Amino acid sequence: MMRVNKMVAAVAAGFFIAANNAYSAEVNLRFEHFLPANSNAQKNVIEPWCEDLNEESDGRIECDIYPSMQLGGEPSQLVDMVRNNVIDVAWTALGYSPGRFRRSEALELPFILPAGGETASRIVWDYSQRYAQEDFEDYKVLAVYSDGGGAIHTTSKAVHDLDDLDGLRLRASTRMASKLLDSLGATPVSMPPSQIANTLSKGVIDGALAVWEVVPPTKMDETTFYHTEVSSYDPNAEPERATSTVTTLAVLMNKRKYQNMPEDLKKILDKYSGEALSVRFGKAWDDKIQEYRDDIGTQPDQEIIRVDDKVYENMLEASGKVTEEWLASNKGDFDRQEMLDHLKDTVSEYASGIEN
Repeated sequence: MMRVNKMVAAVAAGFFIAANNAYSAEVNLRFEHFLPANSNAQKNVIEPWCEDLNEESDGRIECDIYPSMQLGGEPSQLVDMVRNNVIDVAWTALGYSPGRFRRSEALELPFILPAGGETASRIVWDYSQRYAQEDFEDYKVLAVYSDGGGAIHTTSKAVHDLDDLDGLRLRASTRMASKLLDSLGATPVSMPPSQIANTLSKGVIDGALAVWEVVPPTKMDETTFYHTEVSSYDPNAEPERATSTVTTLAVLMNKRKYQNMPEDLKKILDKYSGEALSVRFGKAWDDKIQEYRDDIGTQPDQEIIRVDDKVYENMLEASGKVTEEWLASNKGDFDRQEMLDHLKDTVSEYASGIEN
């Protein structure tokens, strides 16, 4: 009942706001997401994307962007809000709706994708279109991409090996990230990004498995001082390693809203979406990863650690049970081993140095 009430409230809020704005555009996109207006996603991708649509359509396409869930609901409800036409477009993490995107779960399995945004996002988009389309049959998919992969950020204990992870309480962003941390001996704690800084400062958690892109925005750089990477964000680094896990993010549009658009406006939307928008997100993530990582690396009270080859191999072995468990699951009417093989083939096409 609570979920229904929240959805009704969101519908009412959306119509109220729409009624109090004079739209000259033929197509107005109500675009909601879960981060603040100053987030990397909104400032460096969503807003420029909307500007491109508006300019190329001569003002016939406009976006109304609602950050921080301003139209109501919870981040986990965004996919339903899009499907039910409460909003037109959402930017969200697939892992916030566990079990809904079963074929795409393979993307978040341990040590599959390369670190960094652009290359991994090309892989994610290609895989999602070739092998995971059934996950998205209720939506018009505008983008699917990788967040670049996580590092382990801790407050007072440096992590050099598995022994250092034993018992550490670490924030995890997705179900797969939780399973990974558990397999490595840590205690996963799930929470949204907005709660990380507060729980770190109070000692509720000891750190977080998170991409560099979120560290300064969530003020993790004020509470974590050790940053452990299993892979390098430098594509020329040797050896090239897969990242521990990623958060798969997506921009999803209401299918009927898209179908009802004039054909010429559909072409404009398609031009700036799909692989183009996925890579746009990936590049924006790479820029911020590089900026934040470089800045933190110059601070005397901060330490960046890259695990050695033996520790990396130990992590691979320990996390193997996560993949085995996923493969053994009978949820969904598809061949999970075939999906994983397809994904590994796609990875090899784009990142030949990565071995899974």
